[in-house]
Amino acid sequence: MITNLDKYKSDLDNLIDDGSMLLMSIQKSFAIEDFRSQLKKQLKDSKKVSKFLKDLPLFGNDYQGWYSESLVLVKQLLPDRISDFTRLYEKPKTRRKEITWENYVIEDALQGLLVTKGWDKEKVVGADAAIPKFKQQLDIIKAIKKRFQSSLFDISQLVQADLFDSELEAAKELNSKGFVRGAGAIAGVVLEKHLSHICDVHGTKIKKKNPSIADFNDSLKEAEIYETPTWRKIQHMGDLRNLCDHKKKREPKIEEIDELIEGAEAIIKTVF
Repeated sequence: MITNLDKYKSDLDNLIDDGSMLLMSIQKSFAIEDFRSQLKKQLKDSKKVSKFLKDLPLFGNDYQGWYSESLVLVKQLLPDRISDFTRLYEKPKTRRKEITWENYVIEDALQGLLVTKGWDKEKVVGADAAIPKFKQQLDIIKAIKKRFQSSLFDISQLVQADLFDSELEAAKELNSKGFVRGAGAIAGVVLEKHLSHICDVHGTKIKKKNPSIADFNDSLKEAEIYETPTWRKIQHMGDLRNLCDHKKKREPKIEEIDELIEGAEAIIKTVF
């Protein structure tokens, strides 16, 4: 059986390979002369250089997909570097007094931003400034790979994710056979455990001795771990879970428990 650990390793290998190609692609896009000179020294054949350049992906076309996939893994496996990773791509929210080599970001390059000065339009900074920023992003992804190889890497959340997947599969089976309350209770426990883990990861304090889904949910929203739409979704899922746990209320419907199970699956894969 392919575990989440195996999947993460495979995803990381693919992202690093794709990122290495994109690193050459960004040099082709924004610093072609320097990059061509480097290739000539390595390949020592103009035809091979031309073919190599032609076969590279277009950075502007492929970067966004790479960034989106990488962002998910950084959030999951190296959350303390997420702000570093996004800062290298996104323009700062506060207006920059001036745009320099230091604060130029990848988003600027993708939009073709070129800063000049004087009547002769002397270049101050351009898209080539994004090359070291992308290299830093790639280095962050490589750092995640190193964590897999380190005995210090805590894989508990990956093992937990495998267990959650198994438990939700069991909940689906129960629900399909009419054991609605049992299925909903299992899905609710999975969701509650995951929210508790997120609170631990982010250092979010819970005052109650025996907190519920609602307690975890409120604390995570207050800590700005996620926004109101996610909070509302989890709040609704907590209501469905309570419907399964309290027999005095009406019987939950199969469709409602399907919704709870699907919601729990989505949360454990997207909220970290």
